[in-house]
Amino acid sequence: MLFTAPPTVTLRSAPAKPFDGAIAAARTCYSPRVIGTEEITDRQRDTIGTLTFDAGHHTVYQHAHFEFGLENVSRQFVWSFLHSYPFYNSEQSSQRYVRLKEPRAFVPPIAGEALRVYEAAILRAWDRYAELSALLKDDTLAILRKLRYVRPTTNPDRLKQIDRDAEKRAIETARYVIPIAAFTSMVHTVSGIVLHRLHRMANTGDTPFEARAVIGEMVRAVRQWDPLFFDKVGLSPIDRHDLPEAGFPRPRDGGDGFAAAFDARLNGRWSRLRSAPEDAEAIVADAVRAVFGLDAAQMSDDEALDRVLNPSTNRYRLDVLNVSYHSPLMRALHHATYVFEKRLSHTADSQDQRHRMVPASRPLMAFADTTAPDYITPRLIAANPRARAVYECAMREAWTAKNRLLDLGVPLEFALYVLPNAKTLRFIESGSLLALLHKWTLRTCFNAQEEIYLASMDEIAQVGAAHPRIGRHIGPPCVVRNGLVSPRCTEGAHFCGVPVWRDFPAAVRTL
Repeated sequence: MLFTAPPTVTLRSAPAKPFDGAIAAARTCYSPRVIGTEEITDRQRDTIGTLTFDAGHHTVYQHAHFEFGLENVSRQFVWSFLHSYPFYNSEQSSQRYVRLKEPRAFVPPIAGEALRVYEAAILRAWDRYAELSALLKDDTLAILRKLRYVRPTTNPDRLKQIDRDAEKRAIETARYVIPIAAFTSMVHTVSGIVLHRLHRMANTGDTPFEARAVIGEMVRAVRQWDPLFFDKVGLSPIDRHDLPEAGFPRPRDGGDGFAAAFDARLNGRWSRLRSAPEDAEAIVADAVRAVFGLDAAQMSDDEALDRVLNPSTNRYRLDVLNVSYHSPLMRALHHATYVFEKRLSHTADSQDQRHRMVPASRPLMAFADTTAPDYITPRLIAANPRARAVYECAMREAWTAKNRLLDLGVPLEFALYVLPNAKTLRFIESGSLLALLHKWTLRTCFNAQEEIYLASMDEIAQVGAAHPRIGRHIGPPCVVRNGLVSPRCTEGAHFCGVPVWRDFPAAVRTL
């Protein structure tokens, strides 16, 4: 039976007086001391609030942060709206590690045959998920037993842990068939000005109906806590018809052609280097010298690059707390920027987009919809004929249901929800070397999500070919830390079982 319900929004924490805090912060700008909220008058609330907000002095509304608990919100909404910009913090229930036992998903306001088609598609997908989880368990167990060097004398408790890990790996892959309508729960924190912006932009993206409901509840909760925060300042949501995105054509058959042309440019890669400064190494070297007031005679390009990138000379690279943006030296890496064309599944990109300092122009799915099934197949499924047959059947079923919903007159916004996590997304992504270095360090680890790992390996190979003095210092934590600090691997008990540091990047990932 399918479970659905309206979104549940709980305000977990907030400042005692968020609006008065903003006014006090504004007054502090013109005071030799810090103004307290107890000093704020009604006149100041009326005048300073409007003046600062309407004039665009919005940093005063950024001091207040609101921590929400969100339940019964879809993965599609989170990807399309909540995580589509940089200014938030989230901790979300993981489909990689939490088994999805009962079907729980967003159901749009549709009725009759359309509702029956929609609900049947969700339930079928959950059945396929259960099938794949069972089919893949033996494969993942066999791989892990080899990686963990299981012997007849292996401790029974260790065997049980390996068995649990194998189950997690199996559901991590099986989740590709789960619809993007699937519910998730999360702790989500935003500043006051970001909440105002979310309210203003609720009609953007692929999930305006759900966004209006969730953001509306978030605003209601804050209003209940402090009515002044929205009653004194703020703007109403932009009407959907007034959004610039609304003026673009969206032919039903356009997505298939776009997908084929984009994939042809990738030429078999997950990620293709589209643009990079030819003199990136010289730019970084100049930036390092600028920090320390040196010229090329005093510090060569080779030495400057070694000082900033080599973990044996730059100990910041060994720090598990990413302090790069706080380091005068490492900020020199800001000035080399790389642009990539890439393709990932919806589920992989939901993790990739959390690297918020590496922004992307992600697709509006309503504009890039394909009539034919368009999906990513994980390697574990591709290697198991029975699992692959179930998987391909699940993909056909999902697209058949989506196309049938459209034939029944269901808005594309709602029909898209039945598509699977495997749905392919194509986009342009870019970042500074500073941001990408952090991402590549985390995502070339063998424990990283498979697709993001493969894309990252594509990226560092191309960057290394273009800029070898930069590329030689890129790798996962165990490679960066090897011979310099203990332990090499930062994953603890989750060590992948492969001594990657001995043969990177040639080491082979099997799971």
